[in-house]
Amino acid sequence: MPFASLTSVRVEIADHVALVTMDSPPVNAYSLALCQELTVVFDTLSDLPEVRAIVLTGAGRVFCAGADLKGRAGLAEAGAMPAHSRRTRESFHAIRECAKPVICAINGPALGSGLGLAASCDILFAAETGALGLPEIDVGLLGGTKHAQRLFSHSVLRRMVLTGYRVRGPELYRLGVVEACLPATELLPAAMDMARSVASKAPLATAMAKHTANTIEDMSLRDGYRYEQDMTAIISRSEDAQEAKRAFVEKRPPVFLGR
Repeated sequence: MPFASLTSVRVEIADHVALVTMDSPPVNAYSLALCQELTVVFDTLSDLPEVRAIVLTGAGRVFCAGADLKGRAGLAEAGAMPAHSRRTRESFHAIRECAKPVICAINGPALGSGLGLAASCDILFAAETGALGLPEIDVGLLGGTKHAQRLFSHSVLRRMVLTGYRVRGPELYRLGVVEACLPATELLPAAMDMARSVASKAPLATAMAKHTANTIEDMSLRDGYRYEQDMTAIISRSEDAQEAKRAFVEKRPPVFLGR
C-alpha cells in the first residue's frame, strides 16, 4: 500500500474515487508532517490509474486551522524559513496540479493555509459550520491572499486580510464561492456524489480539461481559447473520444478505458 506510513492523512479508494482526510487532532493544524504527507498523497494519486477523482476533507470539526504556530520555533535558523515556505507552496501546487480533479468538502473552519488548500481544489462544497478566513493579521503575519484572490472579490478579500474576518458557509454560497452549503451530515455525501460524477467521464479528457483550465487561467481570451482548441484537437484522437461518439450513436453508456 503506497499510503501505509501516513500519520496525519487517511486515504480511502473505491469506485475510482479517493477520499483524502486530514486527520491531525485536535484542529488539523498545518504541521510539517501534514504538509509533507499531503504533497506525497496528491503526487501519488495523480499517477494512480484507478483514481479518477479525489475528495479532500478534514476529520473532526475543523477542516484546517492554518499554520502550526507551535512548530514555527525552529524557523529562525538559517535557511529554515525559505525551506518552510517552499514546502507550503508545493503542497498547494500538488493539489492544483494533480491530474485528477479535486472536490473540497469544507467541514469546518479553513484558515490561512487551510484556505490555501481549499482554493487549490477544483470544486468546493461547505458545511453550514464551514468557513474560510485569513487570520494571519491577528498574529502579526501575512499569507494566503493570492489564493483567496481566486475566490473572493476585491472588497471582501481586503476585509478578510485586514481584519481577519471569516466568511462562513451560508455567505460562501451566497457569494458563489462554493457549490452548496449543507448540513454537516450531508456534506461528504454531496462531495462524494460530485466526485463519482466526475469519475464517470473519460479520464484522459478530464485530466486534460483540468490541465487546460489551469494553464489558460491567466491567459488572454485569444491565447486561452487557442490553447483550448489545440488541446481539443489532441484529445479528439484518443480511443475514449471515439468510444464516446460510438456510444452516443448507439444510445448506450460509454465504456472508458483511459486511453
